[in-house]
Amino acid sequence: MTRSAAPWWANAIFYQIYPRSFADSNGDGVGDLGGVVAHLDHLSWLGVDAIWLNPVMVSPMADHGYDVADPRDVDPLFGGLAALERLIDAAHARGIRITMDLVPNHTSSAHAWFQAALAARPGSLERDRYIFRDGRGPSGGQERSDPGIDMGASPPNNWVSVFGGPAWTRVTEADGTPGQWYLHLFDAEQPDLNWENPETFEDLEKTLRFWLDRGVDGFRIDVAHGMAKPPGLPDMTNPDLEMLTLDDDDPRFNHEGVHEIHRGIRSVLDDYPHAVTIGEIWVFENEDFAKYLRPDELHMGFNFRLVRAEFDAADIRGAIENALAAASLADASPTWTLSNHDVEREVSRYGGGVRGLARARAMAMLMLALPGAMFLYNGEELGLPNVELPDDALQDPVWERSGHTERGRDGCRVPMPWAGAVPPFGFSSNPDTWLPMPSDWESLTVERQLADPDSTLAFFRTILQLRHNRFHFTEYDVEWLQLRPDALAFLSGGVLCVLNAGSTALPLPPGELLTASAPLDDGKLAPDSAAWIATG
Repeated sequence: MTRSAAPWWANAIFYQIYPRSFADSNGDGVGDLGGVVAHLDHLSWLGVDAIWLNPVMVSPMADHGYDVADPRDVDPLFGGLAALERLIDAAHARGIRITMDLVPNHTSSAHAWFQAALAARPGSLERDRYIFRDGRGPSGGQERSDPGIDMGASPPNNWVSVFGGPAWTRVTEADGTPGQWYLHLFDAEQPDLNWENPETFEDLEKTLRFWLDRGVDGFRIDVAHGMAKPPGLPDMTNPDLEMLTLDDDDPRFNHEGVHEIHRGIRSVLDDYPHAVTIGEIWVFENEDFAKYLRPDELHMGFNFRLVRAEFDAADIRGAIENALAAASLADASPTWTLSNHDVEREVSRYGGGVRGLARARAMAMLMLALPGAMFLYNGEELGLPNVELPDDALQDPVWERSGHTERGRDGCRVPMPWAGAVPPFGFSSNPDTWLPMPSDWESLTVERQLADPDSTLAFFRTILQLRHNRFHFTEYDVEWLQLRPDALAFLSGGVLCVLNAGSTALPLPPGELLTASAPLDDGKLAPDSAAWIATG
């Protein structure tokens, strides 16, 4: 696929900021937008093109911002709307674009609409904005003649929440009697919107234009494969899915009606040609994935196959080929990421310690050699590992909803270490940070790594600069070379990338070595490392 005038996002480097964990500017122990502004020079020095902000809208924070109570304002916790406007101006002055998280599948239970729905009667206009249903009888919906039997005592279907437990919560009606049930695919404080109600899109359009008119450069759309629900809400055939695990037969997601919603969103975005939408799409059939990237739907979609790949040459190549093929079906830019706020950090995922870090650096080089948009997660440039937190520190709703069997995602959300020898390592002036920081992170701080030319931070700056300056992407494709079964080699953008996933050193093809993720072993590429070689 040749690209003569690719849009800015096609091969951009996005830096994901989890605002609670990036930097705290007011000493309350929680990161905020003032902290982001204070560290924009770090991102500019690093060489990123855009920021993706996790949610900063007004929220009770039951799911740390993904439960939005007011989608057209910024929560005071993060500094309010004025703080975001300062961030947009300061980032744009440095040539960095700002994209925000958009959460269209559900709202907070504190949203004015949902509060009105609770106060209203079954069948009311207020309840029609959400998915309220009568329950089923106590024995599989069979009728009972006994007036003492509550015929709505069971949920309307057997759907489970992605966070664990049932996907339905029963409300108490105004007269004090047990009433209808409402659907929440995530936490009970995140009721799903009814996208068959035209008010839902009308309100979303107001939200889109509110932010785009303030200079936001686009949106990452949360649960972009959700929103639409199948007629009749049929039971799941596999209600025992593990938390945060989906499959292609799951009736909760990927219903055909979702595409009409995305076409509506795109119709608004087309009035802002500088802006981009990137969907979180947990869909694994390429043909289904490509539907979301049709010319009148999303600009790009997250493909998570590289995240899910083991550190194995065949598995990694399969993930790359699959992601390229899926994007190609829609003539769209592929996207690549190794981590985010929902998955275990790659240093730990690849084995932890020295070996895990070596593999993470090698995989970063492999990813950045691919054509398409890159998404780095804050702290990735420092080589941060996942953190084993004590039980009493866990805040992810997954922990409670799973009955303390799933620890959730807090381990990858621990705040960034900036400077100093002890927690909170410059993240905040308050040692009581929202998640505790490990006491042994002194060697991982930005300050320490800036002083070390061999640090992971220095390495990331080098490879980001080389991607900008030495790669020249004209198509979304790679040319594979066969070296040996436990290695990967491909040409992309005029550079040869080689990754050694084996256990013995690998002779490198001839050419100018641009950089390697680890020192060469007698001129050969060491195990668990990668190299870039100029081809012209």
